[in-house]
Parts: sequence; structure tokens; C-alpha cells
Amino acid sequence: MSANDQEPRPGNGDLDTKMAYSARVNNYWHGGKDNFAKDREAAEQALEAFPELPVAVRAGVRFRTAAVTMLVQGDDPPSDGMVQEAGLRQFLDLGTGLPAGDPIHRIAQALAPDSRVVYVDNDPMVISHARALFPSGPEGACGYVHGDVRDIDAVLAAAGQTLDFTRPVAVFLSSLLHLIPDSDDPYGIVRRAMAAVASGSHLVIVHPASDIRPEASTDMAARLNQLVAQKRTYRSQGEVTAFFDGLRLVPPGVVPVPQWRPDSDMAAQAPTMAWCAVARKP
Repeated sequence: MSANDQEPRPGNGDLDTKMAYSARVNNYWHGGKDNFAKDREAAEQALEAFPELPVAVRAGVRFRTAAVTMLVQGDDPPSDGMVQEAGLRQFLDLGTGLPAGDPIHRIAQALAPDSRVVYVDNDPMVISHARALFPSGPEGACGYVHGDVRDIDAVLAAAGQTLDFTRPVAVFLSSLLHLIPDSDDPYGIVRRAMAAVASGSHLVIVHPASDIRPEASTDMAARLNQLVAQKRTYRSQGEVTAFFDGLRLVPPGVVPVPQWRPDSDMAAQAPTMAWCAVARKP
């Protein structure tokens, strides 16, 4: 079945305000205004299950900044015993979402102005915002792809108009994989994405956890799955670690989001219900 023959998926059509959508729900948790009544209703339901959620999502923003900074500047000393390479200059953000903190290109281009970033999302509202709010600096480039990661080959072909896949790329899957059920083979999607990029590329994942605060996690997922178009599948540390098969995990490995290279003991103790990690393709 070709991509054009597939049944419509949430976010692939016109803007829908009659249901809650994940990107807009996340935007509400971040204190944004790009959301509608249904999104706010779903977001408030999740907050009843996990009242510390706004603090947790801010920790995710800090992780993104830290990860991009490390990837641009290089990890010195090398984390995997290999020869230190020049920092990355290419980023593929699969599941961009709505603005929360500095976007990837702004972080990267502040350190390396020639950085190139492609933003991908299946929500037309997200892509419209990215085009309007994520302009590249003059020395770099930004691309925007309205596509679904389950059609990963088509997404990679479109991203290849901006990125050079013969050179290392950082592939970001930040709070997206939990929206892909096992029946859609999320592990296969990640494998195909990483097979398409060069040696020295990196994979960055943030994934809501089923086993950090399991009771709250189960409650929150149940509430959101009643109201949000994209259903959630939260996964354990072992299940998240499996996404990195064949890659070299960068220390500290797969850890709760606040514990990935925190800048203070207080930051490391922030509440969370998500795993994160960065890994290098040998």
C-alpha cells in the first residue's frame, strides 16, 4: 500500500479543533497559547493525574538544549572511546511540536551558524508555525516537512532536500514515539531512520515512562487516550533502551530526563515521568 492509499491519520488533514491533539496539549503544559478548548480540557485531565507535569516538561526543554549543545560542540573527552570528531551541523527533528523554549536551529546556529535543521510533523498547524517562527540564520538552513514518521522513507526523501545524508545527522525523536503503537512498528521506524544516516550520526529520544511513576503514568495515559486523537503507549526503561540497539549510548545512558547531565543537584531531582538518551551510530 502506498502512502497515498493509506487511511487518514490524526494530524494529516486540515486543522481540527473538535479533538485534542498532542502538540497543542503539550503547548498548554508549556504555558503556550497555541491551543484550543479541547486541548486544554485534555491537558487539565493529565494535570489531575500528575500535577508536577509543567515542571517535568521544562526539564525536557533543558535536556534538548543540553543535547544539542553537546552534539554541536562535540563530547570531550569522547564518550565511547572513539576518536573525537567535529561537532554535528545537521539535525532532523521528527515530531517537532509547537514552540516551547528555543527550537533546535536556534540553539545550534548560536554555536555553529552553518547548522542545518529539518522540522517534521504531521500536524499542519505545527508546520505552519515552524515556517513562520523558525527562520534560519543566513549561514545555515531550515527545512519543513509535513509528513508522518510512519511513512519514514517519504520523510527522509523530503528531508534530503536540505540535509546531506552522507554526513552525520542528529535524529531527534522527542516525545513522539509514545504516539506510535507497537502495531505500527516504532522500532522499525527508528532502525530505518538510522540506517539512512552516516556513521557518526546520533539518535536522541525522550519517551514517557511506564515504570518511573507507574500509577500516575497509567492514570494519565488513560485520561489522555479518551480525549486526544493520538493514543499513547508509555514504555519501560528496557523498551526505550531497545530503540538504541546497534548504537553506542552516550553516558549517562537511558536515564530519567532530569538526570541527563544536570547542571545542579536540584535540577537532577526534578519530577519526571520520561526516559531520555543520546546514542552514536558507529
